[in-house]
Amino acid sequence: MRGDGPVTVDISTYFANRKIILFSVPGAFTPTCSNNHLPGFIQNYARFKEFGIDAVACTAVNDVFVMHAWELSAQAGSIDMLADGNGSFIRSIGLEMDSTAFDMGYRGRRFALVADNAVVTHLFIDAVGAFHVSSAEHVLTELSG
Repeated sequence: MRGDGPVTVDISTYFANRKIILFSVPGAFTPTCSNNHLPGFIQNYARFKEFGIDAVACTAVNDVFVMHAWELSAQAGSIDMLADGNGSFIRSIGLEMDSTAFDMGYRGRRFALVADNAVVTHLFIDAVGAFHVSSAEHVLTELSG
C-alpha cells in the first residue's frame, strides 16, 4: 500500500540486487503474529541493517487493506508489508497450509528467509503451530554465526 492506494509488487524486481529478509505469518492480527512475530522484526530492524540487510518484508495471505491496517496498528513502517491476498506467492513456493479447521482457509506457513540478489541463502520454516526458527531473534543468531 502506498499513499495513493494499492500497488503491485513484482517479486523479481523487489529481490533483485538487494539482501532481503522475508518472513511469513499465517495471518495479520492473529495473536502470535501480532504479539511476537512482527514486533520482533520491528524491534530488531536496525540490527538487521548491521548485517547488510537492505529491507525486511512481511507477507501473509491477507488482502492489501488488512496488511496496511496491521502495519499502521503495529507501527511497522520500517517493514515492507506484502499482501498475498490470493495465496499465489505462498503456493508458488510450496509453503501453503490448510487452516480450514480453524475457519481461516488456506494460509502461508510461518517461515523466514534471507535472500541475496533473489537467491535464498537461509530458510527457516517453523513446524505447523510452532513459533521459533522464523523469529527475528533466531534469524539474528543465524546471521551472527
